[in-house]
Amino acid sequence: MIPRTYAQWRHCITVECGIPLSADFIAQRLAVWRNPQLEETQRFRRLYGDAHWQAVQRWFVQAAQEQKQEGAAAVPPLAAPAQQTG
Repeated sequence: MIPRTYAQWRHCITVECGIPLSADFIAQRLAVWRNPQLEETQRFRRLYGDAHWQAVQRWFVQAAQEQKQEGAAAVPPLAAPAQQTG
Protein backbone atom coordinates (compact mmCIF):
# COMPACT_ATOMS: atom_id res chain seq x y z
CA MET A 1 0.00 0.00 0.00
CA ILE A 2 1.28 3.44 -0.87
CA PRO A 3 0.63 5.80 2.04
CA ARG A 4 -1.63 8.74 1.31
CA THR A 5 -1.40 10.50 4.68
CA TYR A 6 1.29 11.30 7.22
CA ALA A 7 -0.22 8.82 9.71
CA GLN A 8 -0.17 6.03 7.12
CA TRP A 9 3.40 6.88 6.10
CA ARG A 10 4.62 7.02 9.70
CA HIS A 11 2.97 3.66 10.46
CA CYS A 12 4.55 2.14 7.36
CA ILE A 13 8.05 3.36 8.28
CA THR A 14 8.01 2.75 12.03
CA VAL A 15 5.73 -0.29 12.41
CA GLU A 16 5.70 -2.24 9.15
CA CYS A 17 9.35 -1.56 8.30
CA GLY A 18 10.56 -1.26 11.89
CA ILE A 19 12.67 1.82 11.16
CA PRO A 20 12.91 4.37 13.96
CA LEU A 21 12.52 7.94 12.77
CA SER A 22 15.76 9.15 14.33
CA ALA A 23 17.21 12.57 13.61
CA ASP A 24 20.04 10.96 11.64
CA PHE A 25 17.69 8.83 9.52
CA ILE A 26 15.45 11.82 8.78
CA ALA A 27 18.43 13.99 7.81
CA GLN A 28 19.87 11.27 5.56
CA ARG A 29 16.58 10.70 3.74
CA LEU A 30 15.90 14.41 3.29
CA ALA A 31 19.39 14.86 1.85
CA VAL A 32 18.54 12.25 -0.79
CA TRP A 33 14.99 13.41 -1.55
CA ARG A 34 16.04 17.05 -1.81
CA ASN A 35 18.67 16.25 -4.45
CA PRO A 36 16.85 15.71 -7.76
CA GLN A 37 20.16 14.79 -9.45
CA LEU A 38 20.58 11.55 -7.50
CA GLU A 39 19.60 8.33 -9.27
CA GLU A 40 17.67 7.14 -6.21
CA THR A 41 15.56 10.31 -6.22
CA GLN A 42 14.97 10.12 -9.95
CA ARG A 43 13.92 6.47 -9.69
CA PHE A 44 11.51 7.28 -6.84
CA ARG A 45 9.96 10.11 -8.85
CA ARG A 46 9.52 7.85 -11.89
CA LEU A 47 7.90 5.11 -9.82
CA TYR A 48 5.67 7.18 -7.53
CA GLY A 49 5.38 10.59 -9.20
CA ASP A 50 6.32 14.08 -8.14
CA ALA A 51 3.28 14.62 -5.91
CA HIS A 52 4.20 11.63 -3.73
CA TRP A 53 7.89 12.60 -3.77
CA GLN A 54 6.97 16.05 -2.44
CA ALA A 55 4.58 14.55 0.13
CA VAL A 56 7.31 12.26 1.45
CA GLN A 57 9.62 15.24 1.88
CA ARG A 58 6.89 17.08 3.83
CA TRP A 59 6.32 14.02 6.00
CA PHE A 60 10.00 13.75 6.87
CA VAL A 61 10.02 17.44 7.80
CA GLN A 62 6.92 16.91 9.94
CA ALA A 63 8.57 13.93 11.66
CA ALA A 64 11.64 16.07 12.37
CA GLN A 65 9.47 18.81 13.87
CA GLU A 66 7.61 16.31 16.05
CA GLN A 67 10.90 14.85 17.22
CA LYS A 68 12.17 18.29 18.22
CA GLN A 69 8.95 18.99 20.14
CA GLU A 70 9.14 15.63 21.91
CA GLY A 71 12.78 16.27 22.78
CA ALA A 72 11.97 19.67 24.19
CA ALA A 73 9.14 18.21 26.28
CA ALA A 74 11.50 15.57 27.69
CA VAL A 75 13.87 18.18 29.10
CA PRO A 76 12.76 19.13 32.60
CA PRO A 77 12.37 22.85 33.25
CA LEU A 78 15.08 24.56 35.20
CA ALA A 79 14.42 24.64 38.91
CA ALA A 80 13.64 28.02 40.36
CA PRO A 81 16.42 29.29 42.59
CA ALA A 82 15.82 28.71 46.25
CA GLN A 83 14.52 31.77 48.01
CA GLN A 84 16.46 32.92 50.96
CA THR A 85 14.59 33.83 54.06
CA GLY A 86 15.59 36.04 56.77
